[in-house]
Amino acid sequence: MTTVLIVDDQPLQRFGFRMLLESVPDTEVAGEAAHGAEAVRRAAELRPDVVLMDVRMPGMDGIEATRRIIAAGGRSRVLVLTTFDLDEYAHAALRAGASGFLLKDARPEELLAGIRAVAAGDAVIAPALTRRLLDAYAQHLPREGVPDADADPRLRSLTDREREILVAIGRGWSNGEIAARLVLSESTVKTHVGRVLAKIGARDRVQAVIFAYDLGLARPNSTA
Repeated sequence: MTTVLIVDDQPLQRFGFRMLLESVPDTEVAGEAAHGAEAVRRAAELRPDVVLMDVRMPGMDGIEATRRIIAAGGRSRVLVLTTFDLDEYAHAALRAGASGFLLKDARPEELLAGIRAVAAGDAVIAPALTRRLLDAYAQHLPREGVPDADADPRLRSLTDREREILVAIGRGWSNGEIAARLVLSESTVKTHVGRVLAKIGARDRVQAVIFAYDLGLARPNSTA
């Protein structure tokens, strides 16, 4: 059973999410919150598996709420809901520790699959969407003064193959794409991905993408 805290300032939106989550046997609504401060408080009280977090809310927004929930060190993972062409906070939310994104117009089955993926510790957003989001907000990434990647001890801890895998993750490739392009089995790729995440201290694949972008290992449109 996956427990979910629903965070949204719109009562009708919370009701819709609740109805969907209660319609399947493997998810349970732990509670609701109408703004960021309440989300932080309720996450600490309820310790849900997943916090379904709206970004745009009055008072404390979803970014700050995400940052505080993650900083508290609990087991809850945050799945951010965003309106792709309007929300300017996507990259900031990722930096705050969100485990991924779903668009607010996602189909019900996509939302449920995303919640299950986040609860299992996986990245929730499809690689193509990861790439699309980061490309859209690339203007928020540093263009000048990018740190020397080789000076980062986390990167130096990677083998040549693991570094190659990290670059592929940063480009938004799925495990299948990595396996095909690097001529590896998907099980081998999965093992490498797990080692890369552990060595760079990334919570999930999405955080690895941010790491690769920050060090200049991946850039918008670097998909080839």
